[in-house]
Amino acid sequence: MTELTCFGAYDIRGELGVELNTDIAYRIGRAFAAYLKPKIVVVGGDVRQTSPELKQAFADGVLDFGADVIDIGLCGTEEVYFATKHLKAEGGCMVTASHNPINYNGMKMVREESKPISRDTGLDDIRKMAETGEYGDKAAKRGTFTEYDNSQAYTEHLIGYLDLTDLRPTKLVTNAGNGAAGPSLDRLEAALKASGAPIELIKINNEPDGTFPNGIPNPLLHEQQPVTSKAVKEHGADMGIAWDGDFDRCFLWDNEGQFIEGYYIVGLLAEAFLVKQPGSKVVYDPRLTWNTVEIVEANGGEAIMCKSGHAFIKEKMRKEDAVYGGEMSAHHYFRDFAYADSGMIPWLLVVDLLSKKKTSLKALVSERMAKFPSPGEINSKVADADETMTRVYDAYKADAIEEDRIDGLSLEFTDWRFNLRKSNTEPVIRLNVETRGDKALMEEKTQELLALIRQ
Repeated sequence: MTELTCFGAYDIRGELGVELNTDIAYRIGRAFAAYLKPKIVVVGGDVRQTSPELKQAFADGVLDFGADVIDIGLCGTEEVYFATKHLKAEGGCMVTASHNPINYNGMKMVREESKPISRDTGLDDIRKMAETGEYGDKAAKRGTFTEYDNSQAYTEHLIGYLDLTDLRPTKLVTNAGNGAAGPSLDRLEAALKASGAPIELIKINNEPDGTFPNGIPNPLLHEQQPVTSKAVKEHGADMGIAWDGDFDRCFLWDNEGQFIEGYYIVGLLAEAFLVKQPGSKVVYDPRLTWNTVEIVEANGGEAIMCKSGHAFIKEKMRKEDAVYGGEMSAHHYFRDFAYADSGMIPWLLVVDLLSKKKTSLKALVSERMAKFPSPGEINSKVADADETMTRVYDAYKADAIEEDRIDGLSLEFTDWRFNLRKSNTEPVIRLNVETRGDKALMEEKTQELLALIRQ
């Protein structure tokens, strides 16, 4: 038996030639099909140079099981999610390593209706079969392989999030980072023009290039953010947008080139839905909460807290029939998109909301940032994460008015709160702090906590 170290809690990521190659991809495909027993599986891949061969190897494993494969080609992860449901397939696999280093690749897999497959819902079983090779003999009749362009249906779905009768002229800078977003953005731009939408796109780094000449697309990296910021200011744009490699996350800049933390975008998107669908439910993660809860309740919605992570958020949304779910990490989930995450829908909704409110992103976000200031998530390497968590809890528990452990440790006080979480993969503590309109208190408590964490 060969131990496969590329399997994580939610997906597959591995160093090429060490943890992942075409043989392993084939075995994963065989195991995936043996576990799900599908009739049809959708596959797609990002721009990485090894994605086509890994995708074909995975597909060969599925075909040898006897299932049919529909290859939708170069795409984003959300396009596999959309196609799996739209084409009524029983499974889907996106070959991508998102924002990982260039010598990595991976896979994100779903079952019917694009329901996630994680460690607790089949990924461990797939891993065991792939390791042992106990996935049965090849089928007497091999499945059929088909290449299919599903982009028109996907693009039409995206356009549906805009109220085309009420849009103001809008100029946007888009930065695909040479990742998979470029071709999809081109098709969306053409559809917007055909619809008469007064939206102008100024595209930078739009050509897909698996060598990533401008760095691995990861807009959370501080060295990459100035590129989009500068372009917004140079072109006098109303907003900037950038994506990671498989564009399941998008990041926004206001009209002055200021990067906007994902936390405040969750509130904006919640409002965008509640304006159209009053009384709806919105799911949010426990790291930063006050801004989201206030916006949801002020707009007549119901805010529901859920543990961070796409599998948890999607499950909670299905259970509650929530219209939208958002994480401060820039993952946004949509009921009408198979409860899956999308990096294209968020900016469309923000454009629509700004048109309806006749305002700017800066005006909306600045008010919320001042009302609930936060420094964003801060990571600290520690020798013993459990001991650190206990030390922090002991120091603050007596003064807390509320405590929860839905996801790590959250303690709430009259004018401020914090959440502390351990990383699943490394000795790192992740800290989030927010206050009620007091930036000085936010800075004071952040430094106080960091001193305690890092001692």
